Amino acid sequence: MKDRRFHLGWFLQGSSVQAWGEPWTGNIGQEWMQPEFFTEMTRNLERACFDYVLIEDSSYVGESFGGTRDVYLRDAIAVPRQDPSVLATILTQKTRHIGIVPTFATFAYPPYLLARLVATLDQVSNGRIGWNAVTGSSDFAARNFGLEGLPEHDLRYDMADEYMQVVNGLWGSWEPGALLADTETGVMVDPTKVHAVNHEGRFYKSRGPLNSGPCVQGRPVIAQAGGSPRGRQFAAQHADTIVASIKGTAGMKAYRDDIRARMAAAGRDPDSCKVLFLISPIIGDTEAEAWSRKKRRDEHNAAHLHLRMAHLSKITNIDFSALPLDEPLGKLTTNGHQQSLDEFLKRAGNKTLREAMAIYNEAGSLQLIGTPEQIADRMGEAMDEVGGDGFLFSLPDTSRRSVAEVADGLVPALQKRGLMRRNYAHDHFRDNLLAF
Repeated sequence: MKDRRFHLGWFLQGSSVQAWGEPWTGNIGQEWMQPEFFTEMTRNLERACFDYVLIEDSSYVGESFGGTRDVYLRDAIAVPRQDPSVLATILTQKTRHIGIVPTFATFAYPPYLLARLVATLDQVSNGRIGWNAVTGSSDFAARNFGLEGLPEHDLRYDMADEYMQVVNGLWGSWEPGALLADTETGVMVDPTKVHAVNHEGRFYKSRGPLNSGPCVQGRPVIAQAGGSPRGRQFAAQHADTIVASIKGTAGMKAYRDDIRARMAAAGRDPDSCKVLFLISPIIGDTEAEAWSRKKRRDEHNAAHLHLRMAHLSKITNIDFSALPLDEPLGKLTTNGHQQSLDEFLKRAGNKTLREAMAIYNEAGSLQLIGTPEQIADRMGEAMDEVGGDGFLFSLPDTSRRSVAEVADGLVPALQKRGLMRRNYAHDHFRDNLLAF
């Protein structure tokens, strides 16, 4: 009998204020600096047997919308935001099984610093760390690090290919069995199994070896969100799990099939990478209650249209405040998140900006509205159509309530249908990710 189980992750909007202005968020505006909410949330997701929590990040205050930082600061759009490595460290100490995946941009970390940081996180988590590898998408962020701006989109991926070569070399600079800790002979490390890297390439140089010792998993789980053709190629070459936001089961299947074909062409086993599609379910005790909540959310979004436009401006580097609301969008280009812009324009078609934003507000790859049982059925049907591999929750109203609705409502419905694991079979993140 075919194993129908699929994987679940949670896309956390950074170590920052969650769902500002939304109901049921308590005192998040005062409490976000301390980790209690995030540790409670992650432990609940671990209890529900999620594969991982991905900690999204950006290292700048947005100012693309209207040429000002005001809306981003006033309405807490991706700011304030803490360094993800600190939260990741805390979460590894408060959990035992779930994978923790902080985001680090290649332009902000020299390869040696990144390799050492992530190897250390893998050690202190006993093999449960991942790295969401991003190339960056904002000149504002680049200027915070003393750069004039970011390279052109495809060149960033050329640089990232070499970056991966360096960090993989550094993680491999300690052979298996290099750590002896032999009290009889007094030898801690076998010198013959630790090697320099001596990388000198087009973009990077690094001598190595790492002084931190090896990753517990050999190398961390690599997460990526390749959407453009060049991004897909990078993801197919390097990723162990991919974040995808593609509308509808036909598009989801086409995306997954493309990634798997690219992996096979690169000599990789397509089953060694799990594609997780973003979803934002609206759950109710009854179907009518769920649709009522959807109606309230639509009304809220319509009344606060500028907030969604500001968010889209931030990730695409396009000032949507300068475009007429009631005219067709026309052609737009970006050196930012190309997938986000491409998906937006594809769904917009010939619609006006106002109409397109209403569609953009319908987050996720699938419309999932109903009771836990109804949503579980739809998720199972979608995975059967797509072929795998799972879903990544991204909720605009992330709170203790919405986490409980998923962990204690939806997940039991999935488990009852044989769609979700009931326990972790392995100690390490990658082994659980590849378990089915």
